[in-house]
Amino acid sequence: MTHSADFWFGLLEVIWVNVLLSGDNAVVIALAARNLPPARQRLAVGGGASVAVLLRIVLTLLAARLLLLPWLKIVGAVLLVFIGVGLLAPAKPVTRPRNRRSGVGVAVRAIVIADVIMSLDNVVAVAAAAQGSLTLLIIGLALSIPLVVFGSTLLLKVIERFPAIVWLGAALLGFIAGQMLVGDPAVTPLMTRIDRAASLASDVLPLFAGILGALIVLGLGRLRLSRARDS
Repeated sequence: MTHSADFWFGLLEVIWVNVLLSGDNAVVIALAARNLPPARQRLAVGGGASVAVLLRIVLTLLAARLLLLPWLKIVGAVLLVFIGVGLLAPAKPVTRPRNRRSGVGVAVRAIVIADVIMSLDNVVAVAAAAQGSLTLLIIGLALSIPLVVFGSTLLLKVIERFPAIVWLGAALLGFIAGQMLVGDPAVTPLMTRIDRAASLASDVLPLFAGILGALIVLGLGRLRLSRARDS
């Protein structure tokens, strides 16, 4: 009975941790699917979230080794910036029915790539919650899919009413990218020296890096929209 109680408690813990850490993932899912018709939004959200969770299981199993690899977070940060800028692209009217599937494919690809990149840090907490149990990990992450999908769907409705939220979501991706970059093992010694030389608190540089990343995404997105209008 105690073993059963431990299992269910551990399962709830995995689900809870994953849902808490998936707020930013829900944002990118909603942004990637916002330009699709309602029926295809559901397909993109459900498919993207499901594939992303499967990849997250693999990432969680490899978390300890992955996070020690230098340059991995830097590459991820650059990719997140490009994704954030790309998500600011204006909606394009669908004029060719035969291209409808490609819109879903592009959205799913953006969802999966961004989710995997942003989950590099999250998987450590999820792995700790699972306490080495592959069963808890798989079941917990699988059961959290509907909650993430629900959050993304709800956010889509909010974006429809308040389009400016798209820019906040893109800024969030840039903020995450900036913090991810300065957390890479390849630049950790440099960041430590800067902290000591400037007598900064340990969280000041990541905050500045996050703000800079958000500004870069918004600036590049603005430039891209201006060029699109000119052309």
